[in-house]
Amino acid sequence: MAIPTSRKGTPDGRLLPAQPPGAEPFVRVTPNAGRDAIEGVEQRDDGSAVLRLRVKAVPDKGKANAAVIALLAKPLGVAKSAISVSHGETARLKTLAVAGDGPALVAALAALDGPQ
Repeated sequence: MAIPTSRKGTPDGRLLPAQPPGAEPFVRVTPNAGRDAIEGVEQRDDGSAVLRLRVKAVPDKGKANAAVIALLAKPLGVAKSAISVSHGETARLKTLAVAGDGPALVAALAALDGPQ
């Protein structure tokens, strides 16, 4: 499955736009889960696609956001400091800003489509 580009979805069904300095994936986070896991891409009812993540951390004082960043840093091949939450800090649906090589990040995110 492809990675989406916007919350409203796009005709090509991508999860994120490649930005010159990196990428901005859309994620749906389930905090307070039993384990940390990347569950793959989910097509939502409104036509959008998001990368589903589960984290053990509670949604308190940024702990779940920090767990999301730690969970994604290694498979994307970037430092934790290269990832930040650009939109939705207190929401389940978030937009992340990932600094790095855009095409390489898109390829790494596409490889995450499936249970980890």
